[in-house]
Amino acid sequence: MLVFDSGLGGLTVARALRRLAAGQVRLDYAADFAGFPYGDWEEDALKAHLVALMGRLLQRSAASVVVIACNTASTVALEALRAQYPHISFVGTVPAIKPAAQATQSGVIGVLATPGTVRREYTEKLVHTFAWHHRVVLHGARGLAALAEEKLRTGKVDGEQLRREIAPAFVQAADGAHTDVVVLGCTHYPLLLPELRKAAPWPVLFIDPSDAIARQALRVMQQARGRKGAAAPLQVALLTGEAAGWTRWELVNLLEGEGFGKIVMLEDA
Repeated sequence: MLVFDSGLGGLTVARALRRLAAGQVRLDYAADFAGFPYGDWEEDALKAHLVALMGRLLQRSAASVVVIACNTASTVALEALRAQYPHISFVGTVPAIKPAAQATQSGVIGVLATPGTVRREYTEKLVHTFAWHHRVVLHGARGLAALAEEKLRTGKVDGEQLRREIAPAFVQAADGAHTDVVVLGCTHYPLLLPELRKAAPWPVLFIDPSDAIARQALRVMQQARGRKGAAAPLQVALLTGEAAGWTRWELVNLLEGEGFGKIVMLEDA
């Protein structure tokens, strides 16, 4: 199985897969640092980029199942990827609007996502389909994914910046109802979950999608068992470039600690 993200946020899904699969699934990881952040791309250009990049990744990974652990990439390119690579089972990720609508007691839901995910028509359709009877506050947090990656690199989070990033998702309505559920609409964000709970202006239920994505990926894997490629000896991390703010040593050290025994820089391959 290959977990794909624009950066390191997909590690939240990879960790959930490792925990739930208990070593029974070979796991590769791909990070498109050269394309990060996807929110800055025009939609058609991003779709073409993702379809072409996936072909390069599949030459390096024996995966029969690919988890697109990025909400923006999923909403933009999932259908195109399935059409281009019909022999691969793709699992996408979308903001967890449906479980949020089921969980809210106040009827006010906050959604923290990237600007790209917030402006997608797909996200609006999720709201209209599953939460039409609630108030949903969509907030495109421009710096939250970068804060998550900074935490991975240094172990530190700027608490004041974090509070500014999430504040628009917390609203108090005129009738007294206030946000009681917040959807983490980017796989980077669960990396900040302890800090998010501290930074929230009042207690809320944060919905972390990592386990749900992992469970769905494992179900798909069971169905795809008959379409496996040749197995490689090590679990591989495939990188399209350097990660901003990281030395290569820091990045290799992190990924090896996550269980990836081989690191491949695609521009070096």
